[in-house]
Formats: sequence, structure tokens, C-alpha cells
Amino acid sequence: MEGHSTYQPRSSGARWLERRLPVIGLVHSSFVAYPTPRNLNYWWTFGAILTFMLVAQMITGIVLAMHYVSAGSMAFDSVEAIMRDVNWGWLLRYLHANGASLFFFAVYIHMFRGMYYGSYKEPREVLWILGVLILLLMIATAFMGYVLPWGQMSFWAATVITNLFSAIPLVGESITMWLWGGFAVDSATLNRFYSLHYLLPFMIAGVVGLHVWALHVAGQNNPLGIDVKSKEDTVAFTPYATIKDTFATVLFLVLFAWVVFFLPNYLGHPDNYIPADSLKTPAHIVPEWYFLPFYAILRAVPDKLLGVIALFAAIAVLFFLPWLDTSRVRSAVFRPIYRQFFWIFVLVCVGLGYLGSQPAEGGYVIASQLLTAYYFLHFLVILPVLGLIEKPKPRPASITEAILAKSGHAPAHAAGGTT
Repeated sequence: MEGHSTYQPRSSGARWLERRLPVIGLVHSSFVAYPTPRNLNYWWTFGAILTFMLVAQMITGIVLAMHYVSAGSMAFDSVEAIMRDVNWGWLLRYLHANGASLFFFAVYIHMFRGMYYGSYKEPREVLWILGVLILLLMIATAFMGYVLPWGQMSFWAATVITNLFSAIPLVGESITMWLWGGFAVDSATLNRFYSLHYLLPFMIAGVVGLHVWALHVAGQNNPLGIDVKSKEDTVAFTPYATIKDTFATVLFLVLFAWVVFFLPNYLGHPDNYIPADSLKTPAHIVPEWYFLPFYAILRAVPDKLLGVIALFAAIAVLFFLPWLDTSRVRSAVFRPIYRQFFWIFVLVCVGLGYLGSQPAEGGYVIASQLLTAYYFLHFLVILPVLGLIEKPKPRPASITEAILAKSGHAPAHAAGGTT
């Protein structure tokens, strides 16, 4: 896509640098003059929010790592020392712990937005795949971070989740013992998780770079899901998108601050303020809230190996979404039947989250099995069939025409072909 302007260095020093390392030109073309569809709504601001949250998590994590001790006998006490003795340590810890929750909250909204508006469809398949890969890395990073406080819930969550790998035929036991660093979850396990928890955010940042690169190659999708036809369909990223992104990020930070200062422990579990004890099993082992839907899918299957397969399949199926959805129309705005099934799917995910927080017994298990079945039916049956039988509404010929028609200045005509 052509930009609205081309960067021209004005000083001799800037021209010298641009000929040798065009960093300023790259930033200008990517974040200043980059053409952005003029009809983007606030659902598109979560990309900027997620970038901010990633940087915030990395900065607070690096500072916390300076005071944390990854030894089984000292980990819990080192966290308490951070809270009590380190200057502003309580704030850093609450920012980091609650930042993970807000990070996942924003990424789930970001992904649901992509599913609603068809941002995974051609030519953005690689963009979507990289996004799912980021989600997978986030899950691994957050799980390892949840273990680090070394409280009761941390210890037993690590025990339950790492034991799942033992169900893998032939290599399961070896993988589990490698994760443990011995014959049980202990200090060696904690040290390994600490190391990986520190490393993975930098991998996430690298994949985010590829994600942004793929976005700039394919161009941004928009609420109408139609391609940019002319320069009139776009505006420069700066100041139009940057102002909107900044405003939305500030509002998100208000929510973040409210959680940190008024509900810092609301999203955690009280058992994690009890030091880890391998001889005392909590009555109800639960992961953090952002893992609960996947946890419900895992427990919905009575067989251990099949449960592990269902757990990983729930994430793996997202990689194939661009090909499972057979519709030629991107946006749900023009797909009335799909729109209904989309909101049913959202409710199913919320329901799985609730069931994941409940005991694995009685009606909760049956409900989990039903919702798990629907989760996979949505991707493997509903989406492929809908694309073949659904008749979409007429689409406007261009973004500009749709905007003018909405304001009453011009009529919108149906666009032929595919988007």
C-alpha cells in the first residue's frame, strides 16, 4: 500500500544515516505515513494496548527479577520481601501480576474482533497464524509465571499441568522429568520455569515484530471487510490512528489502575499466600482465570490422554481458522447468520471459563462436555457449512462510498466479486 507521504531527511546527519541505516524512514513509513482505513473503530485500538502491556510486563518483570530468588526454600519469602522491603516492590508486583490478567483480557478481545470481522482471511492468513502463536507463547509464559510465587496454588498447578505430559505415549515420562528437573516438582522445576519465564517475553516481542511486519505487508482489515480501493479510503496513521490509540490506551490504563490499587488480589487465589507444601493438597486446584476455558476442556474428557489432546486441539484449531471458514465475505456485518453463531461461540467460551472454575463433578462435567463439543463444532462444522449456504448482504463498492452513504451524501452500491 502506498503511503500518504515519503520521508525525506532534512539535515545532512539524517541523510547520512538514512543512506546507511534507514531506521527513521522505516519508523516514518510504518507509524507516521502508513495508510490506515478511514473507517476503523475502537476495536482496532487493542493492538496498541497490547503493545503497551507487553512493554509494561517486560519492564516490571525485569525489575522484579532483580529481587526474586528461584530456590524452593526461598522463593515464597523473596516474594514477600519484594512486597514489604523493596522500594515500591508492592506496586511492581501488583502491576506485573494484574498486568498479566489485563494482557489476556485485551488479547482475547483482539482475537474475538479478528474473528468477527474476518481479519484472518486472505491475504492475512500469516498475520493470524502469528497472532495465535503469540497467544500460545503467552500461555506458556503466564503459566510459568504463575508458578514463581511458590504458594500452594502455584505448586499444585505446576504439579497438575506438568503431569499432563506424562500421558503422551513413549516420550511423555521423559518430557515430564525434564520439566521437573528430577522426579517431582521441586526447586529444580522452579529454577527452570524462572529461566523460561524470563526468556519467553523476548520471544513474544520477536513474534510481535513479525506480526506487525505481516500487518504492514497485507494491510489492515476494516469493519466492512472490503479492500482499500484508493487513497481516499485511507488516512495517515499519524495523527488519526495514533490519537485514537492513545485515548483508548489511557482509558485501558484507568481500568488497569483501578484493579491494581483497589482490587489487587481479586483475580488471584488466597491459597497462593500459603507457602507451597507437597504434603497438603488444596481442596480445589484452579489456574488463573484466563486459563479456565482450556482447563474446562481438559477436564471435560474423562481419559487423560484424550483430555490432553483436546486441550492442545482447542488452540491448534485456531491456526486453521483461515481455511475452515469457507465464506468469501470477511466481515460479520454482512453475514447475519454467522453473526448469531459468533455470539453463541463467545457465550460458549465464557461458559467454559465459568465451568473451569467449578469442581469437576456432577452437572458441571456434563455442561463442560456439551460446551466443549460445541467449541469444536463451531470450527469444524458450523463455519465450513455456513460459508457454503449463507447468503451475505450486499457490500459497498468502497470504504469512502460506505462512509458517504452513511452520512447521507451518496448511495452505497453492492460490490461484485470477492473481498
